[in-house]
Amino acid sequence: MLSKVKSFGLMGIDGYVVIVETDISNGIPSFDMVGLGDTAVKESKERVRAAIKNAGLEFPIRRITVNLAPADKKKEGSAFDLPIAIGILVATEQISNRNIESYAFMGELSLDGEIKAVKGVLPMVISAKQSGIENIILPLENADEAAVVNGINVLPAKNIVDVVNHLNSVRRIDIHNIDINALFETYIDYDVDFADVKGQENAKRALEVAASGGHNCLMLGSPGCGKTMIAKRLPTILPSMTFDEALEVTKIHSIAGTLAEKTSLVTQRPFRAPHHTISNVSLIGGGKYPKPGEISLAHFGVLFLDELPEFDKDALEVLRQPLEDGAVTISRINATFTYPARTTLICAANPCKCGNYLDESKECTCTTKQIQQYLGKLSGPLLDRIDIHIEVASVKYKDLESQEQGEKSSVIRERVNRTRRIQQKRYEGLNIYSNAELTPMLIKKYCKLDDKCKEILKSAFDRLGLSARAHNRILKVARTIADMDESEQIRQEHLLEAIQYRSLDRKM
Repeated sequence: MLSKVKSFGLMGIDGYVVIVETDISNGIPSFDMVGLGDTAVKESKERVRAAIKNAGLEFPIRRITVNLAPADKKKEGSAFDLPIAIGILVATEQISNRNIESYAFMGELSLDGEIKAVKGVLPMVISAKQSGIENIILPLENADEAAVVNGINVLPAKNIVDVVNHLNSVRRIDIHNIDINALFETYIDYDVDFADVKGQENAKRALEVAASGGHNCLMLGSPGCGKTMIAKRLPTILPSMTFDEALEVTKIHSIAGTLAEKTSLVTQRPFRAPHHTISNVSLIGGGKYPKPGEISLAHFGVLFLDELPEFDKDALEVLRQPLEDGAVTISRINATFTYPARTTLICAANPCKCGNYLDESKECTCTTKQIQQYLGKLSGPLLDRIDIHIEVASVKYKDLESQEQGEKSSVIRERVNRTRRIQQKRYEGLNIYSNAELTPMLIKKYCKLDDKCKEILKSAFDRLGLSARAHNRILKVARTIADMDESEQIRQEHLLEAIQYRSLDRKM
């Protein structure tokens, strides 16, 4: 007796079809699993055996062989429990559904037959739709996540008995649907607001430019001046996510297992702030079975690195390629995985070890050599990939005591959304979402300068000793500032403001 049941595995952020082949024959009773499964897959036979028995179904005391095809791809996780159990029940004719090929199954089984949630459901359901599968049976906890994919019947089940009854037409499982538009209409209430920040108008302006164009930003200032406070409020002014962006972000968090319970779609831009003791692998992704790192979990959102010089230098250097390419490629013997990493990098750093180098009210106790060593952890190539360098001054007492209300995040977010809409219209069809992603060829096309602006940029280039990459960064930032003014052309004031955001180039 032979049966074939469809399920799905994960390769990077995409799913692929796995055919669960089950053969039951006469011989010494055994249960063998083949098909390059990891420990969780191999242990599934004990869960499947107990789940079938405890659900009141018959487990065959015969020779059972289960093959997960294609056999040359590594399978991992517990999502194959349900399809393996269904394969056994189909082979023993306890399930008589003749349209079993139109179904796919995924889910972990508990010993009493309950179906538990699994990781990576969204990319697997997308793959199922692309493969032409009509119905997919999965855990109830994953139903909302799967239902964002239109064109496939999502059938959530609580236990294996519900699945058997559905396939035998005893009691059908209702198709699960959600209102995607309602997910985006839900107002996101933040606990913090830019109105909380006293003074620091220059830093707030720089963060608005960064949010408007998706630019990386480094804030340099003494301890307590408000760098972290401002950075944590950046999500409150970020532009609203599109459905395609939300879908891609949700796929990454689903694979990593960081998707909040009962969350169907990530509609809020992610904000990740890892501690400075983080390892290279945790930052960019990897491991025995490569998983997304912090830079991918911050895809289409913000990766905030506080106390930047305290990070391991090797960890910072591995960020260079992902920041440039917008993706992380991890190679292993059996496969190569690529995770998207289009993130806005926001960094905060003290100017020296004691932190008082830029503070006019305090004396710096560091020597010139100590300052150079402290900032020396930030390599030139890394700083070149950061579009905006801004010095954050200490807050004055009169600003702290002022009763004047600062500009609210909602007002700033409206301006940011307006600027992003200009960019989306301009780059429609180019697979570009913001000015920060402009290629050198597109910079020539969309960041044209008049003769006076060219003279200003040439003077800055020679005086500051800028690299070619820093030259392009200035043009991108100037393009964003022009968009904020709804100007088709980059004017002198736009270019001059962009040049002043290269403060570390002037210092170095």
